[in-house]
Amino acid sequence: MIVHDAQQTDVTLSEADGVVRVRLHRPAKRNAISPVMTAALAEAVTRLGEREDLRAMVISAAGDYFTAGIDLAHPPGFVDGVRMKSGIAYRRGYRRHHLLYDEIEAIEKPVVIAVQGICLGAGVEMAVSCDFRLASTKARFALPEIELGVLPGSGGTSRLTRLVGPHWAKWLAMAGQSVSAEQALAIGLVHEVIPADEFDARVAEFTARLVALPAEALGLAKLVIDVNADVDRTSARHLERIANSPLNASDEFMSRTSRFGRPAMKEQSAEKC
Repeated sequence: MIVHDAQQTDVTLSEADGVVRVRLHRPAKRNAISPVMTAALAEAVTRLGEREDLRAMVISAAGDYFTAGIDLAHPPGFVDGVRMKSGIAYRRGYRRHHLLYDEIEAIEKPVVIAVQGICLGAGVEMAVSCDFRLASTKARFALPEIELGVLPGSGGTSRLTRLVGPHWAKWLAMAGQSVSAEQALAIGLVHEVIPADEFDARVAEFTARLVALPAEALGLAKLVIDVNADVDRTSARHLERIANSPLNASDEFMSRTSRFGRPAMKEQSAEKC
């Protein structure tokens, strides 16, 4: 059963089967990200982090656009409609997005973004902070900020470059070019491209698969992979063993491997090991 417990004109939060879902629905503004949407996303991430019954998160949208990016009627650096000229005011205003995307990246549970249509600006930045990016054949990605004389400042250069390399990051963030769903797949921006008429079913199937996986192992896998992207190879190997040690001794591992005919294991004291 889906419980719609936080519905606004432009965003809906719901929960079902261990998944918290955020759906953008602001057709009059092409799903441009408003402060209400940012707050709803932050609430969903908080729920995911604090509750053991929630195992994954899905961000999706309705309409031809996933999002047109940040709503420029409420841009960072403005207070009550007045532009603050200092860089400090801009950084303070934009920090809400920085912290949100940082938490999506850091939380030890899988976050899936399901891009069904055109995804611009902050939508791309949101996507690259997520663990899994699924795209419809109708999806298209672009970072148009350069046309306004600014940069995509919340992961649109940093996370994107780590994901697709400087070659394609320059194409998107520097030249302001777009990529189709198929191109996004080829450069590593998305994991899978799905026919539009099969999209929702595939997203649900993939998310259900994540929920069925062992939560502790899934969380550690995310943490280890992200850290290993920044450390030397020897440290990475040590981290793998450290993370896997408690998993190999867990009741879940014993239960899941018992079907392979493994003999019962007797408890040993630490001194004898």
